[in-house]
Amino acid sequence: MAIDFGDLLTFYRAQVYENFVPYWMRQVDGEHGGVLNCLDNRGETLLHEHKFVWSQGRFAWQMSRLYEVSEGEVPDDIRASYREAAAGTARLLMEHARLQNGNCAFVLSRDGRPIMLDDDGAERDIRDGEGYDYSISADDFAAYGVQEFARVMHDEEAYAWAKSLFKSIHRRIADGTARRDYPYPPIPGYRGHRMGHVEEAGEMARTAAAFEDLYANELNVMAVECHDEVLDRFVQPDGLMHERLGTDYRPVDTLVGRYVNPGHTLECMWFLLHQALRGNKRSAIPRCAEVARATCETAWDEDLGGIPQFMDCEGGQPRGDLPGEFDDHPMIVKLRTLWDKKLWWPHSEALYLLLLIHELTGEDWALEWYQRFHDYSFATFPHPDPAVGEWIQIRNVKGEPEDAVVALPVKDPMHIVRAFIHIIACLKRLTAT
Repeated sequence: MAIDFGDLLTFYRAQVYENFVPYWMRQVDGEHGGVLNCLDNRGETLLHEHKFVWSQGRFAWQMSRLYEVSEGEVPDDIRASYREAAAGTARLLMEHARLQNGNCAFVLSRDGRPIMLDDDGAERDIRDGEGYDYSISADDFAAYGVQEFARVMHDEEAYAWAKSLFKSIHRRIADGTARRDYPYPPIPGYRGHRMGHVEEAGEMARTAAAFEDLYANELNVMAVECHDEVLDRFVQPDGLMHERLGTDYRPVDTLVGRYVNPGHTLECMWFLLHQALRGNKRSAIPRCAEVARATCETAWDEDLGGIPQFMDCEGGQPRGDLPGEFDDHPMIVKLRTLWDKKLWWPHSEALYLLLLIHELTGEDWALEWYQRFHDYSFATFPHPDPAVGEWIQIRNVKGEPEDAVVALPVKDPMHIVRAFIHIIACLKRLTAT
């Protein structure tokens, strides 16, 4: 299949530097640092000024990486604004995100106070028995963002902060004290994969190496362990990656045990490819490509295009029995009511993954699938008003905008820009050969 990679490179540069980044720079909080992203799905109205640490960490990564890769791409004054946004966000996290116990609060006020929210997203008082640190996912992304800032800006204080937090995360995971109450609390009797730690540990290892810290060796071992766990245990013989297995790592024939998150799978496969290249495990590349292909073929909506948020391991609506006491569990409600939503982030992850697979394998099928995702994504998600820009991120099964909360009640600042940054780097390599 013929694709002009030079034209595609020009297209993605324009998407990043003329559309997405200007949009997000308008959301930067110049007074307190970080980004104000509690926006409606259309990205036009700010609903609240509080700051989810999850999003702030992602924004710190995004702006730090943009500063690194944008030299020669944008004028110096614009590039300097990327550095300021990265520094303001990293500083917000370093000064306010961690509580006295060393864990990260999940939500901060605009000026950095840990807060609790009611069901409508407004600040409320903390209640007896509650804690501000109710999901270690906030810690994950805070460490991910600050370590990237540390590497790009050569900031030793930021590196020390990220290293301390990263060690705290893995201590809590090891001793069983890690909380994951939100947005997807665990269901007893199942275990989940550690796909995020493949990329997080791998990138943290890169940062540790930049500071000549032997902690990089421990991080590389961790990244390889998570890489192997995903491929050897969670990927099934049919090429699909299950989100949950039994505690013995065996598939379970229930609603929870059968469901697949195709977006997670596609994102995870480029995490694994990055680790395969970092760790000289190129033998894993064909298997990752097989998983990507099987996921695309099973998840793709042949009638309407795109892929759903969740699916059964045999395709279509998630199905299977489950004890009745779990009917009101947030994850079960999402599986039953939000499974067919067409979301921005799985499609942006697919765009990068498929181009990367083609680069590494030369397979034409990857380009063919890339083109299908490209055509659907850019016909479906972009905001129709170029003065607003970005994408309307949440769509129903028909691809129509729909107001819903799929994880956090925010407009996410990272997935598309991160994927497009990686795409630009991939296309530069493809056009250089």
